[in-house]
Amino acid sequence: MLAGLLGAGAVGAFGVPLPGISTRYAFADTPAAYDGDVLVVVSLRGGADGLSIVVPTGDPDYAKKRPTIGVPQAALLPGDGIFGLHPQLQPLYPLWQAGKFGAVHAVGQVDPTRSHFEALREMERAAPGATLKTGWLDRALQQRGSGTPFRATVVSGDLPSQQFAGPAPVLSMSSVDSFVLDAADGSDASWEATELARWRKALTSFYDGQAAPIAAPASTALAALKTTVALKKAGYTPGPGASYDSSSSLAMALRDVARLVKAGVGLQVAAVEFDDWDMHDDLGTLTKGRLRDKLGELAAALAAFTTDLGPALANVTIVTLSEFGRRVEENGSAGTDHGHGNVSLVIGGGVNGGKVYGAWPGLADSHLDDGDLAVTTDYRVLLAEILTKRCRQSAIAKVFPGLPSGSVGIMAARP
Repeated sequence: MLAGLLGAGAVGAFGVPLPGISTRYAFADTPAAYDGDVLVVVSLRGGADGLSIVVPTGDPDYAKKRPTIGVPQAALLPGDGIFGLHPQLQPLYPLWQAGKFGAVHAVGQVDPTRSHFEALREMERAAPGATLKTGWLDRALQQRGSGTPFRATVVSGDLPSQQFAGPAPVLSMSSVDSFVLDAADGSDASWEATELARWRKALTSFYDGQAAPIAAPASTALAALKTTVALKKAGYTPGPGASYDSSSSLAMALRDVARLVKAGVGLQVAAVEFDDWDMHDDLGTLTKGRLRDKLGELAAALAAFTTDLGPALANVTIVTLSEFGRRVEENGSAGTDHGHGNVSLVIGGGVNGGKVYGAWPGLADSHLDDGDLAVTTDYRVLLAEILTKRCRQSAIAKVFPGLPSGSVGIMAARP
């Protein structure tokens, strides 16, 4: 009933169930105020080609294995050591130079698979070898107690991904302005206000006293509506110098994330999905092609987002994740097939940036993992470092069971 009354493109708040998981809401009796970073997870769905994003042109085998699609060293933005940055990352390069943007290469999952479905499921579960069915973000949120309705928000219009699977409630919307109670046509403001108040009262009464799996999502959505209505009425002007491409769904999603951060609504985790990275053919060149366009859209959107945040970037960490990388050797269709090791980009005020982190395994045949870039950094080690150093996460082993020891070094501890 509630879902039917939410405006087009808006999805209610809920815990994300999986088979064998009861949808429940377990909060601390006295929740502590959250004073960690807002974590923004940008999922590059489809398996982004990390070797074309942060390019190891100093490795002699790179050009040999990619004679057609390889990025020429002369075209790269200066990076770190053997690495250069794809020129489409130019909008983000000032952040690299300022030490607020870094990368971790040869990062990925310990158990390789070339299945999108399996790799994505296991990455978002983040518990290899364990029987847990919850997602890693759900487990992190459960440890923090309760928060505002906006503490975990998905801005994309899709249902929350499996990284939120479990009991912690999640708010999902296509945009702030579309998250409204669609009980009137807008032709009469006075009548509309009366109707909205009647519906809010009726829905609150309808869900009052229901079991937690039913009542909690409804109360979360209804509470969030009060804020989104106020935000819509106030309107939004991005910060000085921030220019979002209105034709980019990613840019518009990040615009709303910035809006929520700056509005102080209690946002702790925001998730945004950016798909279509599965480039088996026509990956392209520096002047045209799918990768160039996709990477340009990503960089422009992130640059607008960080500019919009302004000083608030000091309390925000952005990390990109992709279910796997691509094969080192280009295929016969001027593209790349499913691989293993990849790159994660990390941006924020707490990043020790301007560097490429992780042990580089090399691209010689003897160093590859069945033709793929070998993984030398478990992606969970990177996420654990972000959570502990910037999000004040405790009991990290409960978030990532079986977490290997070690650290990346890319994050500075939050004061």
